[in-house]
Formats: sequence, structure tokens, C-alpha cells
Amino acid sequence: MRSLLLLAALSSPLALAQSLIDVQSHALLRLPAVTSVVRVERLHVADHGTLLIPSGLSEMHVAELRLGRDARIAIAPGEPAFRLDVVNAEIAAGAQISARGAPGSFLQPAVPGRTLSIRLRGVVVEALLLDARGGMGAPGYVGLDGADGKPGGCAWGAGQPRP
Repeated sequence: MRSLLLLAALSSPLALAQSLIDVQSHALLRLPAVTSVVRVERLHVADHGTLLIPSGLSEMHVAELRLGRDARIAIAPGEPAFRLDVVNAEIAAGAQISARGAPGSFLQPAVPGRTLSIRLRGVVVEALLLDARGGMGAPGYVGLDGADGKPGGCAWGAGQPRP
């Protein structure tokens, strides 16, 4: 019975509850990808600090958020939407929340940015930048049309004529 309860607790998406997450100045902190929901009492990202949110995290509830000058919350590209719910916040100039997409390659197209749902209640903001652009497209082939697995055009005159 105990092993069954332990298995159920480990396999279900549990909410990770912490009282404080503190990112130091000029530092990068990556949250663990253990759960899909995180609840935090206080989240403090110091000046020029970066908090990286993994792609498996879909919700983050914060009671008190403080973003220093040029602080950044970077959200990894992924399929599920990301929801940020903040009760009280102080946001300094230059702070940003970034959910950019991944760049494409010769074999796969670019990945779009994550869908963001941000709710800020009781907030003091100097300036905040929200960036949810898609990834840069795939590079083309030199002298040929096509990429992303589509056939290229004629390079040496052996291709089909175009209508």
C-alpha cells in the first residue's frame, strides 16, 4: 500500500511549493523540470540576473515578484502555453519576460514562441518588455531553393522545367 501511494505521488504532476527563489546579480538559475505547476511566495531576480523556466512548466503562481534592472525571465520554447500569475510585483527598468521560439535548421522548421498568459495584480512598473517572437527560420541552401525537407530547384540544369 505504501509503495502504491509513493508511486502515485511521484508519477502525478505535483505543485512545487517554495517560499523563496532568489537569483543573484549577473547569474543564471534554471528551475528544475520536475512538475508542471510551481507556487512561490517570493521570487526575486536581481539586477542583470536571469531565471530560466523549462519547457515542461506550464503554470507559475507568485505572491511577490521583484525584477531588478535588466533582469530577465526566459521561458524555454515548448508546446504548452505558459501562465504566470503574480499578486504583487516591483519591476525595474529594462526588465523583460522572454518566450522566444527556437530557430529552424535544414531538417526542421522554426518553432513558434510559447503562448503567454500573464496576470499582474498590484504592480509597480518602470518598464517591462514582453518578447514572444517565433524562432528564426531555417537557413536556405546555397544556389538552391528549398529547405525544411522540401525539394530544391535545379542547380546544374538537370531539374524539371518550371511552367
